[in-house]
Amino acid sequence: MASQSEPLIQVTPDPERANSNTPNSSISEFTIMKNDVKNYLRKSCTVKNWRRKLPITIWLPKYKASYLLNDFVAGLTVGLTVIPQGLAYATVAKLPVQYGLYSAFMGCFVYCFLGTAKDITLGPTAIMSLMVSQFGGPINQYGFHDPIYAILLTFICGCIQLGMGIVHLGFLVNFISFPVISAFTTAAAITIGFGQVKHILGISYHHADSFIQDVEGVIENIKDTNLWDLLMAACCFVLLVLLKFLKSAITKVEDTAAEENEAVPIWKKIIWKFLWLIGTAKNAVVVITAALVAWSLVASGHGTMSHPFTLVGDIPAGLPPFEPPDFSDPSKNITSSNTVSELNVGIIIVPLVGFLESIAIGKAFARQNNYKIDTNQELIALGSANILGSFMSSYPVTGSFSRTAVNSQSGVKTPLGGVFTGTLIILALVLLTSWFKYIPEASLAAVIIVAVAQMIDFSVLKKLWKVCKLDLLPWFVTVILSLVLGIEIGIICGIGVDLLFILYRAARPKVQAVTREVLVIKLSNGIQYPSVDHITSSVVEYGLEEYEEQLIEPPKAVIVDCSNVFTVDYTTVQGMTELIYEYKKADVHLVFAGLEQSISEVFQKAEISGFTSYGSVEDAISAIVGGPELLISEEKWSDDPVGLAVSKLSHASKINE
Repeated sequence: MASQSEPLIQVTPDPERANSNTPNSSISEFTIMKNDVKNYLRKSCTVKNWRRKLPITIWLPKYKASYLLNDFVAGLTVGLTVIPQGLAYATVAKLPVQYGLYSAFMGCFVYCFLGTAKDITLGPTAIMSLMVSQFGGPINQYGFHDPIYAILLTFICGCIQLGMGIVHLGFLVNFISFPVISAFTTAAAITIGFGQVKHILGISYHHADSFIQDVEGVIENIKDTNLWDLLMAACCFVLLVLLKFLKSAITKVEDTAAEENEAVPIWKKIIWKFLWLIGTAKNAVVVITAALVAWSLVASGHGTMSHPFTLVGDIPAGLPPFEPPDFSDPSKNITSSNTVSELNVGIIIVPLVGFLESIAIGKAFARQNNYKIDTNQELIALGSANILGSFMSSYPVTGSFSRTAVNSQSGVKTPLGGVFTGTLIILALVLLTSWFKYIPEASLAAVIIVAVAQMIDFSVLKKLWKVCKLDLLPWFVTVILSLVLGIEIGIICGIGVDLLFILYRAARPKVQAVTREVLVIKLSNGIQYPSVDHITSSVVEYGLEEYEEQLIEPPKAVIVDCSNVFTVDYTTVQGMTELIYEYKKADVHLVFAGLEQSISEVFQKAEISGFTSYGSVEDAISAIVGGPELLISEEKWSDDPVGLAVSKLSHASKINE
């Protein structure tokens, strides 16, 4: 037998693992694992790490007195925005309106201590309210969920988010693609907006679980439209649009003055800021104006018997009691098993959607304002806010895009602005709830529709068509199923389609066959169990079967270029063993090139008979063509080493997608 030529990759076993075949191997592995745990705990228990877990200890020592005014103004402005939104979003969640305010303040305080973004404001949002309406339990005779379900959902949601943050699972949201997110947001906005049409028209109908049922309810009951509610809604729409234009106009004037370095008198700056504040707090202005109109009718005696507008009604004054969420309520025949079963898949979807919404907003404003956020710490902050919020009767909260934008535009400097927002909401609950009963439902509906209208984005379809037409499929699947079957079905199916794409690409990687001096087959990515069968079949097809079909003698050697392979598993080892056996039967020499050392080590440990690897394709060609021997079947190939450089294939290269 001829001597073997040495492969250019020599695998040196890890000395800690070299004893794996000795009686003390279990001790060695245990020692390694114990050291890993010690190192992890040592890194985790440093002052720097604990400060990262409590971000207020990082920014508070650097706080300047000049920041206080900015944070106060921003907090006040956001508070004026969140109060009417909270009342309105509670109706979307199918809860009494006070629960929108109960959900609006705890997140402000918690995020001040645990959040990593200066701009984000936590509280009720349109999408989370829609999630609660879908998973908030059965509907009572008044068209509301029993709050016990929403509060328990908040607690479970917070626990899951907190756990994900602690074990660094923030990356999971990366499996939800942009087309699915865009489609989900669009479908949610359409569902929320159309769900408010009944308040615009002043009609009522049986509880609707989907967009289609809302459409049916409106069509069947449109004949009962309350013209006073419709008139109120129309006036609110006009006022909201005018105030939006006012804000844009003032912002443009200020920007122009700044660009031209114009000397602006102080009185003009004050007027600009006042008008900007009015435009920014447009929701509060509209709701207050509508409530004053309704109150004036009562005060003048026109609404004593039957008010022409449909009003919110009485709201309990004060803060809710601080107590842990109930898992059951015997007085209502609600058991702990009933509550969990009623929440259904919401205990999985709501935490993920909440984190996805918050982190997307956080990253967007971090890029805009030149700072970074920690996604896992954001999960911890959001989870803690939901857990503590559930003790104050909150439903699930997350970051709000509209209020975060207001916060940023108001010049907030630190998360301390949230403290002022939370304080304003508490004052409103304590002092103003007796006035909330005069708020017309039509005005809240107008606020919601204007807010969610900007979430609808069909322009993305043109971009997807230009860039990747295949991404249109999950977009349409998500939108259509969300509108027809329900928002939870739509997002699950959209994610499912995306995962099928990922699995298909993993199971069908690109395999390229190129003839140089020998046949080289290049793999495009990792070899894992979904793709093993496809890869082995392709390597056999290109290296053996095509030659048999064309009655051409196969090449004397085939090199598998693994330079793009960074992951393997045990199924891979089995597949490569069978592949080498197939080539050995056909008297064709199969070698591997470009393997990472860790991957080569896996194959070496598997003790695959006939496995040969080289540092690169060039090294393999040099050794095969120019060397006097080979590693496998040396007697057979050493007689004619040059014969390994076979004649060219009729097709120089082929790509299998």
